[in-house]
Amino acid sequence: MAIARVALPIPLPQVFDYVAADASPADVGRCVKVPFGRGERTGLIVALGDEAGVDPARLKAVQHIQRAVPALPADWLELVGFVARYYHAPLGEVVALALPPGLRRADGVSDEDEDPVLEIAPAGHAALAEARRASRSLTLLQTLAGGGGPWRRSVIRALEAGEAVGDLLKRGWLAVAAQVGDRHATGALPTLTVEQAAAVEAILGGGAGFNAWLLHGVTGSGKTEVYLRLAAHMLAQGRQVLMLVPEIALTPQLEQCVANRFAAANVVSLHSALADGARSRGFVQALSGRADIVLGTRLAVFAPLPRLGLILVDEEHDASYKQQEGVRYSARDLAVWRARQRAVPVVLGSATPALETWHHARNGRYALQTLGQRAVAATMPSVRCIDTRRLKLDEGLSPALQAAIAQRLERGEQSLVFLNRRGYAPVLSCPSCGWVSRCPHCSANLVVHLADRRLRCHHCGCDGPIPPACPSCGDQDIQPFGRGTQRIEARVAELFPQARVLRVDRDAARTRSQWEKLLETIAAGEADILVGTQMMAKGHDFPKLTLVGVIGADASLHAADFRAPERLFQQLMQVGGRAGRGALPGEVLIQTEYPMHPLYQHLARHDFDAFARMALQERRAAGFPPFTHQAMLRADAPALDDAVSFLRHARRLAETLAPAELRIFDPVPMRMTRLARRERAQLLIEADQRAPLQAFLADWVGVLYQQRTARELRWQLDVDPLEV
Repeated sequence: MAIARVALPIPLPQVFDYVAADASPADVGRCVKVPFGRGERTGLIVALGDEAGVDPARLKAVQHIQRAVPALPADWLELVGFVARYYHAPLGEVVALALPPGLRRADGVSDEDEDPVLEIAPAGHAALAEARRASRSLTLLQTLAGGGGPWRRSVIRALEAGEAVGDLLKRGWLAVAAQVGDRHATGALPTLTVEQAAAVEAILGGGAGFNAWLLHGVTGSGKTEVYLRLAAHMLAQGRQVLMLVPEIALTPQLEQCVANRFAAANVVSLHSALADGARSRGFVQALSGRADIVLGTRLAVFAPLPRLGLILVDEEHDASYKQQEGVRYSARDLAVWRARQRAVPVVLGSATPALETWHHARNGRYALQTLGQRAVAATMPSVRCIDTRRLKLDEGLSPALQAAIAQRLERGEQSLVFLNRRGYAPVLSCPSCGWVSRCPHCSANLVVHLADRRLRCHHCGCDGPIPPACPSCGDQDIQPFGRGTQRIEARVAELFPQARVLRVDRDAARTRSQWEKLLETIAAGEADILVGTQMMAKGHDFPKLTLVGVIGADASLHAADFRAPERLFQQLMQVGGRAGRGALPGEVLIQTEYPMHPLYQHLARHDFDAFARMALQERRAAGFPPFTHQAMLRADAPALDDAVSFLRHARRLAETLAPAELRIFDPVPMRMTRLARRERAQLLIEADQRAPLQAFLADWVGVLYQQRTARELRWQLDVDPLEV
């Protein structure tokens, strides 16, 4: 009697045994439906055995094994097993996180290619030879005839007059290619700079085995072109490429770039914004080996790739690679682990690497390749600090910044006013009684969104109308305090009535189509002044954008989080890098009350190395990562006392298990104590070495699962936390 060991999405660190009479070793890695409690669950067979861990009479039988989809390979099971062990999460929850919805339900998922490769049919060549009346279809056919081919249907559709591709298929002028040919075939390639060529040669010259590379390239230095050349080399060898980007907003832009370069390759996107069917189909195409390039956000790191040859991680410093809910994994770190597991190179690219990554590059753990010059622009943008201590600001705008914007308007260039705070104002307040618009569910204020006449919490989503008078004293003279992008947008429009002002934030681009439309508007030069948040900080290339003005940067200098200066430097260097990426010179103006602060001084010189040395020296002295290793136990409950009491109990348990080299801190409320009606507290564990910390966590978490807790209390462990 075969016993199937099934990982189920249950918050318990165990697998469950079921009878599977017809199961064979080939079914390990397949999704199944099984009875659980009074209902039914879907899970994954992770092993087969001959003996059960419980009385065989109590075992239930597997209801269905999904054999229409290839089994997940052993290396994929090893990957999710490592995630469960390192981040101390239940294996079933890791599997549920890693699988797309269709497989998670144990449904049948097709790997059929819905974006076929097309070529000009004999009827199409005949039509080109005939003297025909001009039409959109003929124009598209002529364009294709001059461009080689074959091409993915999506690539053709993206061309001018590309909507006529359906008509070409109906006429028989285009047909599905009988043989796809070279997946790596490309058209005319841009000439590499000396630094780009050296980076490509060095990475390819590193051999086929595992190598971790840090590609440290200044903004505009052409890191993407290096990625594409490396990908072309792997595709030519019949290998697959995994390419990670930090945010969904960057995916369509890079997806189009990759698809245009590799017109015959099967480029699959994987991210949470995809429809369930599309995501499941892309995952199975990767699993079956039909996908050539998998491009996606952090969840794409779990894509099974039998022919994997290269992993690329763009903007590797970005905090979006760290999952902040559920299983708190780091996709960047998993990418490096997976590259070592599969013996393939991994390239981490950034203009502002994470200090942990930079530390690894400096001590030789990662190999370093530097792109110090821009690929198109002659120079980096000049950076100047505007001392605002004795200036009267007009809604946050200094006279110097206003004058710089006016100069760009006269020259027909674009400007960006950067403020990383959306909404109209951070808070609404009553000057009579001191009432402020606090969120009833969080330790945060409701943000004024004047365009919609609403107050919104950016943490829990609480939403309500702006009151006509103070809810406390009735005074009608309630005022918004502080500034957000909506307020800056309104004032900029008043100061420059002749300009076309465009706001770029999450409120203006809630969907992919809205985001793409905004980008098209900017690229077409149909906006003169942009007012944007961090959405504008990376990955975008607008040749006419020559000025970036930064407002409100000083707040991060006073933040309690030790990573705040690093994030500020990264953000400012990234957003400043949007200026002057074409033939026109760029300028960055930073409004600050601390113009002589070392962070701003290093930024003005574009000297990341000096900033990193300074920051790492401070961290070494203070005992912060990467010189220590941390884990954070967090608890939340309707009452703060319950969360803190649990953490105190957990601390007492830890003291009985921990070796002498571990440091166990006291439980404290989190900085945002209340979130969505739940009170939160945290307990920090720290060690100088990773091994003893991991060994302790394995024992401690096992004991914590055995504790009886209040029904309303939840706890989570965060290994290598980004927020402390």
